Amino acid sequence: MSALQISLAVAGGVVLAAVVAHGAWQSRRNQLRQADPEPLRVDPEGGNTLFDPAFDAAQFPLPTLEKKPGLDALIDVIVPLVFEHPVSGDAALAAMPVTRRVGSKPFAVEGFNTQTQIWELPVAGQRYNVMQTGVQLANRSGALNDIEYSEFVVKVQAFADALGAMPEFPEMRDEVARARELDQFASPHDAQLSVTLRARHAAWSPGYVQQNAARLGFVAGVIPGRMVLPASVVGQPSVLGLIYDSQAALADDPTQSAIHELSLNLDVPQVDRHEQPFVRMRVAAQQLADTMGGLVTDDNGQPLNAQALDVIGAELETLYDTLDAHDLSAGSVLARRLFS
Repeated sequence: MSALQISLAVAGGVVLAAVVAHGAWQSRRNQLRQADPEPLRVDPEGGNTLFDPAFDAAQFPLPTLEKKPGLDALIDVIVPLVFEHPVSGDAALAAMPVTRRVGSKPFAVEGFNTQTQIWELPVAGQRYNVMQTGVQLANRSGALNDIEYSEFVVKVQAFADALGAMPEFPEMRDEVARARELDQFASPHDAQLSVTLRARHAAWSPGYVQQNAARLGFVAGVIPGRMVLPASVVGQPSVLGLIYDSQAALADDPTQSAIHELSLNLDVPQVDRHEQPFVRMRVAAQQLADTMGGLVTDDNGQPLNAQALDVIGAELETLYDTLDAHDLSAGSVLARRLFS
């Protein structure tokens, strides 16, 4: 074999080796990242294990659980019902309208319990000497309108007639005007934030997403493809939501389902500011990005840097202060009702 043939053979071998190596690299790059087969370690204190424990409980004091449910003149039209004699909860329940809505607005009935001396939804076996009915002035569907107010009057009148009460309705024009005013305030203060985490190279399997999110405290939601970060107080709305492709979560073989992006969502008015939800969103997004090989972006795919996130955080603090000043603090019963 001539020197030229030997050189060509060697060169050909080098090229072939390079092609094989590139193919192997490309295969590894395109292979889905799978969940670690090892079980998730649990913090001896009973909490979730974080690969870098950024969520110090001392940084996030528990919010006070609000114990004042029910109707409030700030966001409801309220019509009192007074009786000559106490009414039983059984009678009130029997007379209750079939639906608890008036158009797109919640409708409610409360009674003042003669024994416990507290307002509550009617309960069988209890007695009430006064009741009140109400309809919400506004929610995310908009302001209470004339048609909805008229439907409210019909519902209340039928309920009152069944119990022998004489309701006194406020002027429709005034209440509809109040509804519009409340809606005009609520609309520009209804912040719902989202950041997107996009895979830089290899896509993720559902199990891989779930495992890494679980290490940050997220738990499975009721909807496939959704996880939530629970609040510090049981019964309060989740602090954050994590959403990925529901079809991938429902696939026959989830290990072969490719997820290229996920989102972290914060419904600002629904979560108490003491939970520090935006701070936790930033930390979770960055930790997931670092661990899973992702890039943090906005909805349009533009990278979100620390400076941009700082600006959003400062604007949120102003929003929180505004809601506080209007007795609609984020995470309160009234705020959760209004922004729903």
